[in-house]
Amino acid sequence: MAPYLESSDWIDWRNPAVQAAAARLKGDSDDPVVIAEKCFLFVRDAIRHSWDFRLNPVTCRASDVLAHGTGYCYAKSHLLAALLRANGIPAGLCYQRLTVTDRPPFCLHGLNAVYLAPFGWYRVDARGNKPGIEAAFRPPEEKLAFPLLVDGEADLPGVHARPLPEVVSTLTQHETWDAVAESLPDRPTAGLD
Repeated sequence: MAPYLESSDWIDWRNPAVQAAAARLKGDSDDPVVIAEKCFLFVRDAIRHSWDFRLNPVTCRASDVLAHGTGYCYAKSHLLAALLRANGIPAGLCYQRLTVTDRPPFCLHGLNAVYLAPFGWYRVDARGNKPGIEAAFRPPEEKLAFPLLVDGEADLPGVHARPLPEVVSTLTQHETWDAVAESLPDRPTAGLD
């Protein structure tokens, strides 16, 4: 589980602001399921999705997502992983391949897997709810934002300790939310665990 607890460039849970937020969310609980749910709800509800709210700046690093209160699904998954890891809960990144408008083209969608002893790896999607999207934390039942409906959509294999290179490239090479929207990554060329 060590890779799923490490601090890195993009999941920088050793950042003081991330550690403070993680401690605040933990409160006086020692139950990993309770802590994981609090972290999930915070990222889902308090961090605004860049596309939904048309917000800049484009964020990638967990501490930047926290500081600016916004991020695409990928960036929000980096923050959720950081908050969970700061609380000693193993967390990774997962990806789906989805359509944007129920027909091609396709793009990657970022979400998380958290390791909870009673359930094993459990996927959660903190991208943010809105009409037609209602992700929730109900282990062991998954309640993700997007069902797979169109031929070519898929749950990509693996729980990744680090973000896919295509995701980092997209978030770091574009300066505005709409530029990211025009350049969403598709199926990864490498990095599948």
